[in-house]
Amino acid sequence: MPDEAEATQGQKAPDIEAEELFRHAMGSFASGVTVVSCVANGMDHVMTASAVSSVSLDPPLILVCVNRSARFHAAISSAPTWAVSVLSAEAKLHAEWFATSGRQLAGQLDSVPHHRTPSGTAVLDQTLATLECKTQQQLRAGDHDIVIGRVTSVDRGSGTQPLLYWRTQYRELATGSQP
Repeated sequence: MPDEAEATQGQKAPDIEAEELFRHAMGSFASGVTVVSCVANGMDHVMTASAVSSVSLDPPLILVCVNRSARFHAAISSAPTWAVSVLSAEAKLHAEWFATSGRQLAGQLDSVPHHRTPSGTAVLDQTLATLECKTQQQLRAGDHDIVIGRVTSVDRGSGTQPLLYWRTQYRELATGSQP
């Protein structure tokens, strides 16, 4: 006969506990860190994102998940193109900066090394790669939208080590783990 711990394993927890367990479970999944950018109404909009993934190789599609309550949501929803900077470990401070809620939009890139894609979207310099996209589809999913973009250009960055996010902290690969 199972004991009480075994009997409750896998059962639905109360809402607060379930949210905490869900956050812990998803925080246990290490992911790369990106900065997603676009230009809307002549202003640069930038956010840090770890919810970025490839979708398809043919055609080349990627997705980013954006909280509908974030000001970036309105920007990416209206922008014709957007870009993803896959951050290298050296870009940790930039990831933290673009994850800061409420920062001023004007001048937010002034102290961050970056350049522009041919369409004018800002991409960071300290990257492993950059991708520029045109939105193909936008889907509602809970409190976020999944924005799927067709990749129109890809560039390799000069970084050698990725910036990772795991258990609510930025991390780097261990020394000697470079391929």
